[in-house]
Amino acid sequence: MFFKKPSGISWIVVFLGNPGPKYSGTRHNAGFITADEAEKKLNIQINKSRFKALTATCEISGEKVLLMKPQTYMNLSGDAVSQAVSFYKIPPDHVIVVSDEMSLPVGRIRVKPKGSAGGHNGLKSIISALGTEEFPRIRLGVGMPPSSEYDVKDWVLSTFRNQDAEDISSAAKRAADAVFSYISDGPEKTMNKFNQQSK
Repeated sequence: MFFKKPSGISWIVVFLGNPGPKYSGTRHNAGFITADEAEKKLNIQINKSRFKALTATCEISGEKVLLMKPQTYMNLSGDAVSQAVSFYKIPPDHVIVVSDEMSLPVGRIRVKPKGSAGGHNGLKSIISALGTEEFPRIRLGVGMPPSSEYDVKDWVLSTFRNQDAEDISSAAKRAADAVFSYISDGPEKTMNKFNQQSK
């Protein structure tokens, strides 16, 4: 009984973004956009304040899952994640992180079971907090700045417009499905299915 996980949570899904209306719909908030799609698909609301995050619990393929939207800023995301991981005693390979990725074109997603931060401050923070890079991540393409003179910070904090807005909406729906697939079918099947899809 001592080893039983509190509330039976066996997976944590972390959707990365910056809180507040100022950042709503920006490229850096692709994780939050995916959370919105997950809410629709699961018919839930991620709105319970815990672990410096907005959270919800749900069941996916018989597994009890905690969904999280950290309410720290992006570069402190690890603070929220480490609190939940510590409380529920979840191993890193059962912590799925959903984030934006500049090196992918808008509309593409990439599933990986582990990897480096790739310059992403949210992932850097989580890697530092968990002490490992070996947690799965689902990354949504937000595209590269249009020129080398464009400030990267300004780019990731810009909003999606026109075709990009349509493409990220489609990608977020697939990213939510990829989260469900990773939990139900595992990494190999999920990577084979979702990493090959074009926008």
